[in-house]
Amino acid sequence: MKTIVLTTAAARQMDALPAPARTVLSEALALYAVEGIGDVKRLSGRDGFRLRVGDYRVIFDEDARTILAVYVGRRATTTYKRN
Repeated sequence: MKTIVLTTAAARQMDALPAPARTVLSEALALYAVEGIGDVKRLSGRDGFRLRVGDYRVIFDEDARTILAVYVGRRATTTYKRN
């Protein structure tokens, strides 16, 4: 099991989401942290990974014990460019 850590910006982004989306994203992150299950791909052209949950994305880095979420939000054309 890995520890999930949100950056300050990612925590603010998560708080700004509607409650149902927040719940689904939290459950998806927890499932990935515990069992390694989820729609996760390595980002091309930069370090990190993305977790896709419907129309939402979580951009994160991970090591053997920690998942560091950098961005949480709805998929847009600028999602991968700014974070």
